[in-house]
Amino acid sequence: MPGNLVLRQKVADLGLKHAELAQLVNLEIQGLTGRPGTVSERTVHNWLAGSTRWPPAKIRVALGAVFGCAPEHLGFQRPDSAVKRRAFIASTTGTVAAVAAGTATRRIGAEDVARLQARFADVIARDHKHGGRKSIETDALALADEAIALQQAGSASQRVRNQLYATAAAFTSSAMWAAIDGRRFDAAQRHHERASSLAAMSGDQSIAFRIWSHAGSMYRHQGRAVDGLAANDVARTLSIARRDPLFASLGHARHAAILGLTGDANAVRRAIDRAQEALHQADPDAERPAWIISHYDQAELDSLALAAHLALGSFEEAEARAHRSLAVLRPHMQRSKGITTARLARAQLGQGDIDQAIHTAMSVPADQAAHPRVAGMLASFGRSVDKLAGADRHSSMWNQWTNDTRRKIT
Repeated sequence: MPGNLVLRQKVADLGLKHAELAQLVNLEIQGLTGRPGTVSERTVHNWLAGSTRWPPAKIRVALGAVFGCAPEHLGFQRPDSAVKRRAFIASTTGTVAAVAAGTATRRIGAEDVARLQARFADVIARDHKHGGRKSIETDALALADEAIALQQAGSASQRVRNQLYATAAAFTSSAMWAAIDGRRFDAAQRHHERASSLAAMSGDQSIAFRIWSHAGSMYRHQGRAVDGLAANDVARTLSIARRDPLFASLGHARHAAILGLTGDANAVRRAIDRAQEALHQADPDAERPAWIISHYDQAELDSLALAAHLALGSFEEAEARAHRSLAVLRPHMQRSKGITTARLARAQLGQGDIDQAIHTAMSVPADQAAHPRVAGMLASFGRSVDKLAGADRHSSMWNQWTNDTRRKIT
């Protein structure tokens, strides 16, 4: 049996043995969940043999981090192929009519919710790698629509219906974040309105927290500190932020980043201290949604503190936070690495260290430099270099790197 030829070739290209691939995947799972993975050589054999056609969600995310691509590009096949999806859409139309007539025959259950939630993990993985892309936004919205359509496709318990609304809200919040990351703020605002409505219908506190926390970040990126603080306060006052210190920590850290825009250094320090204290109190083994487990940790706290200190003009402290964040950043957070490195360069430039700043900025890989947020940061960095007195040599060096990077991207 030929098995999974695509994955076989990918493994061969990297020169990996079965045990080595298992170890890499387990390390990614540990970084994602805080717990060691249990992938064995036998598991890898099953992937290569083709007997495992679609691994579990956390393994798909880990494989994506190892190989740098989606599971579909590793030869794995979703249980719902394109043909089945078309059949589902066609059958949904008929089923909706049947529901209206009172003749629904299908029972929507937990397995339908689990299928959609597994695809949410894929959206998160793509966001960590690329972020900001219109394709992520579009795909997330399509999956949200699928969750809503499933509501009308048959009968279900109230618990399942709430889970479907929560899943739709989660996908819409990912579309919202992709739009924020891509600087498409009008679209992000529309997604926020829909996502917050779906979250309210679901009663799910964790996804409501994500949506309002994203809104705070959206307003911060627009320079609207008052609106950002108000939106983030909605997240911070939810009961889940009182029950779980990890949510509380993220709320405080994002508040610090917004407070940086106000120039209130004391308020920034207090928020960072509260975020750090709450993070220390958080139980690493607690059950939590994949989006926060895969995203928020010490590296992200330091990254948000970095943003706050940059806004304050506290460049020395900003540089220290950047180095701390990069030192513990998990491998799959590729977009975050580009953002933090660009901010580090700005912090160094703010201290007058032009040579070091330019070399730091030029260390951003071309694929990360193409990210809308990173591209904007680097463009602003270049303008600052040009304004510096006696920086002709540096401007020439920077402009050459910029032109070379653009050619690589295109």
